[in-house]
Amino acid sequence: MAGSSLADLLTTVENPVTMLRNNDFEGHTYDFPDEYSHWIEEQRAVRESAAVVDQSYHMGVMRIEGSEAVDLLSRVSINNYENVRNGDPPQARNISVCNPDGYAIGDNILFYTDEETFTAVGGPWVNNWIRYNAEISDLDVDTEVVFRPFDERSPEEFRFQVQGPDALTILDEVVDGSLPDIPFFQMDTVSINGVETFALGHGMAAMPGLEIFGPYEAHDEVLEAILAAGEQYGIRQMGSKAYKTGKIGSGWFVMPLPAIYESDEMADYRRWLSADSMEANLSIGGSFDSDDITDYYISPVERGQGKLIDFEKDFIGKEALREMMDDREREKVTLVWDDDDVIDCFASLFREGETYKFIDLPDTASTWSHTHYDEIVKDGKTVGLSKYPGYLYYKREMLSLATIDREYSEPGTTVSFVWGDQTDTAQVERHQLREIEATVAPAPYVRGGRRDM
Repeated sequence: MAGSSLADLLTTVENPVTMLRNNDFEGHTYDFPDEYSHWIEEQRAVRESAAVVDQSYHMGVMRIEGSEAVDLLSRVSINNYENVRNGDPPQARNISVCNPDGYAIGDNILFYTDEETFTAVGGPWVNNWIRYNAEISDLDVDTEVVFRPFDERSPEEFRFQVQGPDALTILDEVVDGSLPDIPFFQMDTVSINGVETFALGHGMAAMPGLEIFGPYEAHDEVLEAILAAGEQYGIRQMGSKAYKTGKIGSGWFVMPLPAIYESDEMADYRRWLSADSMEANLSIGGSFDSDDITDYYISPVERGQGKLIDFEKDFIGKEALREMMDDREREKVTLVWDDDDVIDCFASLFREGETYKFIDLPDTASTWSHTHYDEIVKDGKTVGLSKYPGYLYYKREMLSLATIDREYSEPGTTVSFVWGDQTDTAQVERHQLREIEATVAPAPYVRGGRRDM
């Protein structure tokens, strides 16, 4: 690959969009099968019985330690840390980080597991930004990437997410003693066959459940215990197809394009990032096509994270975000696709002439791009971006998360979006663009069942 950094790579292209829209998508090769049984049954299990997801392999893990670790995290993320400063571990945060202009780089889950010790779990672009800021600061803090997806080494910890109406009943049978009451996004510790694990109150598909993690040496033992206890309830392991559609109904705007590619204030960071980094090799897909990379940026406010912002402290992007809060242009919504238009896309495969973009169920867009943007139109003008399309069997609907101009964000409003892609990559077949009608609905769209939702 030309150049040794992201900055070097960008000098070889007309603009960042050109590079990212023409990057070929490389799918996962880590230990996360597409399906264990069938994705429909796996989707049903999380709503009707229980499902377990093995999250041990597909997310990056970085340890952050030091007497001033919380000061670093407070500076680089929008979140409040008073409970961390004044409380005891274990605790968890959905941390969100942005650039100086207030646009999202991404969000990860931050676990406060011991005194002066944190673990950031999720996409590498968040962990890279934290690591870079640690290196350029004079704070007493050290970072260590302890696991990357595609590593040949095993992770340090197993990580299982158990969700569904029977999840807590199953886990109560699995843990040593009785299962503690763990409210949503609160933490505790539990023991399974003598193995000490952390437990996070979680909610996928608006169902109760826990995310548990502990020493990787006990991976097989703990998973077998969960599956054995859940057999009478019809528990299923969930593959990547069904798992990735969970974000759509829950309204979680994962993986926006990180806002790092053009700002002068981010120039040193682009020189710090290698040409082999995920940020240099992301692929943008979808019908929305702009030469201005900033048109793909999304703010934490648009992502529905305004309630996470702590304006009582200083952090990167604070003043820009304050202005965005005062003058919000777009809202996060769910789009419910018109059934007849969806059926017509499939019907085009059986007619003469050009076909429409194939709708690959259930996780529709991430089969050919890392981050997806379809143009939303109303009365001939662009009014938003449709992202993360997919099919939920238990709703019998095609849905997508979207950010849309506020005047069109009222539930029940009818809009259209352009379905298809104009990128020239190996994963995109020849097709004709098509407008699909959609009805605006709230985000999150799937509700009911999760405690303390």
